[in-house]
Amino acid sequence: MTPGAYCFHQSFEPAGPTEFRMDRHYLLYAMEGTIRLEADGRRWTLPPARAALIAAGHPVTISILSRLTSASVLYAPSFAPSPQQVLSVFDVSPLARELIAECREWGAEGGPLSSYAQRILETLVTVILKLAETPSPCVLPTPTSPALARALELTEEQAEGAPAFAAIAKATGQSPRALARRFSTEMGMTWRETLRRIRLIRAVEALAGGDAPVTEIAFAVGYNSLSAFNAAFRDLMGKSPREYRATFRD
Repeated sequence: MTPGAYCFHQSFEPAGPTEFRMDRHYLLYAMEGTIRLEADGRRWTLPPARAALIAAGHPVTISILSRLTSASVLYAPSFAPSPQQVLSVFDVSPLARELIAECREWGAEGGPLSSYAQRILETLVTVILKLAETPSPCVLPTPTSPALARALELTEEQAEGAPAFAAIAKATGQSPRALARRFSTEMGMTWRETLRRIRLIRAVEALAGGDAPVTEIAFAVGYNSLSAFNAAFRDLMGKSPREYRATFRD
């Protein structure tokens, strides 16, 4: 008999997009590696710094971008309260990471949960539901046309350097005016705003996952000015890079 909640702990090689939906609420988390999640016209990257809580029955598409070790938790609607949103992506706190790690041995085939396992899983769900109330702004709309998808891919590949909008337009067989219109229509933002979002998402991941100095991270993601980086980061995240890092590790 499948328990009311269990952990799916397994390793995977990189793989292309796969669409699925689960009959349980689903905490999608990668202990190692990075997942791309697409749903509801948006997409997120999920390194170990972030997780997603997906309501039962909600369809999502997942791509495994690098070798992955998953430690996701699934729980039945009868086990604990349902998520307030059908999909929420959020930063994973140190407490949540420790609880997820503790749950790894309780798989779907493990039989009835011990009282200890029951309490730990219930505590994890409580913590995750609280974290999910503050969704991460590190999200991009999903392009709907192949031409824009390719332009976005090139922008991501070149984001750490000095990508040129005209060169990207030419490489994707579009005029700059046509490509600008696609960004506005499909992404809801300009190409420059999209580039900034890509850089800041990478900065968030670097701040959460390592100890590199803020100045080093700013230059690594494509900024030439620390003050410009700090201002852009605060505009997106509501706090400075140093404040974000301190909050993440508290």
